[in-house]
Amino acid sequence: MAKAKTLYACTECGDVSSRWQGRCPACGAWNTLVETSVETAPQSANRFAALAGTARVQPLSEIEAREEDRLPTRIAEFDRALGGGLVAGGVVLLGGDPGIGKSTLLLQALTGLSGTHRVLYVSGEESGQQIALRARRLALDTKDFRLLAEVNLEKILATLQTENPRVAVVDSIQTLWSSPLNSAPGSVAQVRECAAQLTRLAKQTGIALILVGHVTKEGALAGPRVLEHIVDTVLYFEGDTHSSFRLIRAVKNRYGAVNEIGVFAMTDKGLKPVSNPSAIFLSPDARDVPGLCVLVTQEGTRPLLVEIQALVDQAQTSPRRLTVGLDPQRLAMLLAVAHRHAGIQCFDQDVFVNAVGGVRIGETAADLAVLLAIVSSLTNRPLPEKLVVFGEVGLAGEIRPAPRGQERLKEAAKLGFTRALIPYANRPKSHIPGIEVFAVKRVDEALRLLREIA
Repeated sequence: MAKAKTLYACTECGDVSSRWQGRCPACGAWNTLVETSVETAPQSANRFAALAGTARVQPLSEIEAREEDRLPTRIAEFDRALGGGLVAGGVVLLGGDPGIGKSTLLLQALTGLSGTHRVLYVSGEESGQQIALRARRLALDTKDFRLLAEVNLEKILATLQTENPRVAVVDSIQTLWSSPLNSAPGSVAQVRECAAQLTRLAKQTGIALILVGHVTKEGALAGPRVLEHIVDTVLYFEGDTHSSFRLIRAVKNRYGAVNEIGVFAMTDKGLKPVSNPSAIFLSPDARDVPGLCVLVTQEGTRPLLVEIQALVDQAQTSPRRLTVGLDPQRLAMLLAVAHRHAGIQCFDQDVFVNAVGGVRIGETAADLAVLLAIVSSLTNRPLPEKLVVFGEVGLAGEIRPAPRGQERLKEAAKLGFTRALIPYANRPKSHIPGIEVFAVKRVDEALRLLREIA
């Protein structure tokens, strides 16, 4: 028997090479080429058929623009991450670490929808008995819940066409395999083909489809990067499995805001939405502690209050800089700005910065809060009580504005904070009841003002 020919496909861009290379020649990513067998062409000639009929060129002004109708899942935080609910024909990809709660959340959502809409849960990892045991443990009503335990793509497509559900879940995309392809489930070719065929069917029939995806040890979705390009919405489940809190973050959404988050608490009855997530990130017993600063960050359309902790200590050998939940590169930049423009020296100190609660903060508006927390720990003096901070720090020592400053201040006032240190450009045009605003332009001005109001 002749040896099967193999090629090497890039998991980032999908480019194919005849031999293994350390770096992908197309996208430049390192160590992303994986071996895959050459696939024979499937017998079905229409698998690449267009998603719609014959199209014609027309002016954009003649196309009717309308808002897509939403189907709420009745789980408020899940709907927030989706942008208001599911969309007919929309494809959602949900990824996260093993055991973090992906299947539990989708089981709860489909059970809630099954009373009024036709749903189908396709399980490629668990048997029907395992899912029934979980539903019983969560005390869910599964009278109208329809389940298919199958991994063959052609059988799943046929069932979806026959059942024609309003909402369908495929758990997970890495377990499916298509008969015309020779590679194993989870390979680049299988994942790409299965995702493309399921998306094509969802667009044609109007099924709201949710795909569950595995993640690698680095936290990225497993399989080819093209998988994230095919779908309409990409959601990531975040959080420590040892903690009871979970976050769903939207990193791509064609029907809603990007970086929107939903917050959940894991209980013995499943995932419960957290209506006031700022409360879980704030500790009422740690107000007079040096090195603690409360940041008002913006996650999608939601202002969120998060505690930033800093610990500055005498270095025994080479000084260390470590961050958890924040960008480590910006920490080094902030220390340099503090030294150059405020005379704060940390060259012989270990500096550790942490965002409490396991939340990841990517926006630059956290700069001022991180800097003030470091100064507080270095001088061993707590920041003023009931103070919130936000603002970006520039290399020249200036404090730049953050987006949606008014909403941040209103959220802080609603939670009982009475003082705010913010960029001068974000100063409110009208008085916000319950909160005193201090607007500053430079880092040295902010530190001088803190000494006055302390």
